[in-house]
Amino acid sequence: MNMSTAVRTSHVAPRTIDADRWDAVLGRDRAADGAFVYAVASTGVYCRPSCPSRRPRREHVAFFDTTDEARRAGYRPCRRCHPDARANADPWADKIRRACVYLANVDGHPSLAALAARVGGSPYHLQRNFKRAVGVTPREYADAIRLRKVKRALRGGDSVTGAVVGAGYGSSSRFYEGGANRLGMAPSTYRRGGAGTTIAYATSASPLGRLLVAATPKGVCSVSMGATDADLVAQLRREYPAATIAENRASLREATTAVVAHLSGASRTLDLPLDIRATAFQWQVWQALAAIPFGETRTYGEVARSIGRPTATRAVARACATNPVALAIPCHRVVAASGREGGYRWGAERKRQLLARERRAR
Repeated sequence: MNMSTAVRTSHVAPRTIDADRWDAVLGRDRAADGAFVYAVASTGVYCRPSCPSRRPRREHVAFFDTTDEARRAGYRPCRRCHPDARANADPWADKIRRACVYLANVDGHPSLAALAARVGGSPYHLQRNFKRAVGVTPREYADAIRLRKVKRALRGGDSVTGAVVGAGYGSSSRFYEGGANRLGMAPSTYRRGGAGTTIAYATSASPLGRLLVAATPKGVCSVSMGATDADLVAQLRREYPAATIAENRASLREATTAVVAHLSGASRTLDLPLDIRATAFQWQVWQALAAIPFGETRTYGEVARSIGRPTATRAVARACATNPVALAIPCHRVVAASGREGGYRWGAERKRQLLARERRAR
């Protein structure tokens, strides 16, 4: 599947840290718990962002980095959300952890009711809290675990049938109904490490270190940044261990020039034909990232809400971390609710520089 991205110029004023924090409060974003607290002048209490109480009016709210600062300012802790307790003190945390361990090791596909009976709680509340904490449902999590087992077995040389049945699908037909399309290629091709796939690559200097651009005949499949060409090429070969990979600067000159121009600030847009594989959820997230205007940022929670999955903040972060094409899908424009830059697959310092360059260019 090809995906083209274009970054549009915008003249909207940059968001402030307090604006992102207010969004986290409005969304009751549990991922922001521990990053800050908010205090309400009309009640005299301070709360964690996920507090279930009714949302106050914005003009009555002040933000503090720590609970100590809020207390020194004269506020007292909320009795509903207990902001002084550990940020991760979640009564469902241990149940969800045990559910994940069980799903990763059980044969077959246990029902939601059986899983709830095993860890405790009703099927409804297990489903709701599992998705809140993990970002996907128990079934989706189990499917991802089984697919990972298939990949590992195929890479280890197992037959397609052996890998599929060994991962708990029960039969090859079940795998082809629900999991095969997520490999991005036929299982037999994946087993051979991408054998039959032709990938050209080119490396170049850039304002943020060495740059590698790689493409199949269908489009760009990798844009990565690193310290040395050797590291970047080795990473590409690990991803496609049996593909035919060769340097071809001529065929990638246009794409490489476009990426370097974008990094240098000579171009605000980057429109490349892409050939990348992803789950449906990853595509949702990556398309939302492509829509973030140049020079602006969004929080992980805002991205989750924009795709209609407001509780999937952690899953959004994982989708950003697996983005294979730097800049073409601008995952560097997604930041933590606390206002900090957050992680970046190609290094936190590069992310800081990218954001600073875009702010200056605006």
